[in-house]
Amino acid sequence: MSRIIVFDVNETLLDLGVLDELFERHLGNAALRPLWFTQVINTAITATMTGAPYRHFGEVGAAALKMVAARNDFTLSDEALTEIPGRMLSLPPHPDVPGGLKHLRDAGFETVALTNSPLVAARAQLEAGGLIDLFDRVMSVESVGVFKPDARVYNMAASELSIETSGMMMVAAHDWDIAGAMAAGCTGAFVARPGQVTNPYFDPPDIVGKDIKDVAEQIIATEH
Repeated sequence: MSRIIVFDVNETLLDLGVLDELFERHLGNAALRPLWFTQVINTAITATMTGAPYRHFGEVGAAALKMVAARNDFTLSDEALTEIPGRMLSLPPHPDVPGGLKHLRDAGFETVALTNSPLVAARAQLEAGGLIDLFDRVMSVESVGVFKPDARVYNMAASELSIETSGMMMVAAHDWDIAGAMAAGCTGAFVARPGQVTNPYFDPPDIVGKDIKDVAEQIIATEH
């Protein structure tokens, strides 16, 4: 089993549910929040596939927010366009995250964060969530100018860690992130948070767990 465990950040570690109140207030429906994040990922993947110029992940989020608002006949205020992306910088971790990360580190695993967010934003998120000291490295896709699940992202991470992609395991609550990582040669661990399921089109992940604590326990158990 890989000794370097690489984690996605948004949704996997940090809880986007706190944004529901903002979507209720600014768009009239908290249920639009998960639709917005799906559109964020759709936009990021489309930008990468079409070779569009790389832009800050916050710009991707703002574009997706405008699309969701337009689909639902809402006119977004300047406050909404500032407050919703701004709140992304101070998301709380899911309750299982700190203990799960600490369990892995105590067992001798190296932990790395790899996110579509810019590095400054990623570090701010992890610091606000009290997680920064539980990571050996924090990495961002801005190093290569494309978004996950492009293979160049996982290859970049492996290169910076001085290993082959086969030497790292990607942990994420998103089927597309796991599929991208595994296609690039990584092993994969899927976090089955509520509403998240594996994609049967792709090879199954090496590990599937209900949360980070469960995934950590399974990773550690493979060594025994």
